[in-house]
Amino acid sequence: MKKFILPFLILFTLYNHAQDKKEEHTIDSTAVTSVDKIVKSLYNVISGEAGKKRNWEQFKFLFKNDAKLIAAGKDSKGENNIVYMKPEDYIKSSGKWLEANGFFEKEIYRTTNKFGSMVQVFSTYQCFYNVTDKKPFMRGINSIQLWNDGKRWWIINLYWTQETKDNPIPEVYLPIKEQTP
Repeated sequence: MKKFILPFLILFTLYNHAQDKKEEHTIDSTAVTSVDKIVKSLYNVISGEAGKKRNWEQFKFLFKNDAKLIAAGKDSKGENNIVYMKPEDYIKSSGKWLEANGFFEKEIYRTTNKFGSMVQVFSTYQCFYNVTDKKPFMRGINSIQLWNDGKRWWIINLYWTQETKDNPIPEVYLPIKEQTP
């Protein structure tokens, strides 16, 4: 009997470990069926409490091959600069920080322009360390270029910049309640 129990326990443990890994990297293929769903998925996949692993497989699934993530802003010398990344580069440069510190990026306003299979989304965002935070530590605008190949939506470029004292978000890109009278 002992001869059968040990192999069974090993197989059971391996199966459970495989199930845990499988669940950790599940890809939601419905996230790319509409512009709204892919934008929401983008925000959801990078957001989470401190210590929560992000679903980087889902993140990569949103982007077309050769897609770019482009961060614009002032560098350490105070000069305007941009950094070009692939999804993998973003995961390597920001993934550990997002998971260690907690990060919630929330869309507060959106404009969408569409022509044929191409869409340009200007998405105003706020960032929080914790889901219960009342005041964002950062705001900005994501410029998201999307393309539909007839089967699904793809992010082909994600270009963003943060709001600063010298570069406030224009009122046209804020919810009405945040605009000055």
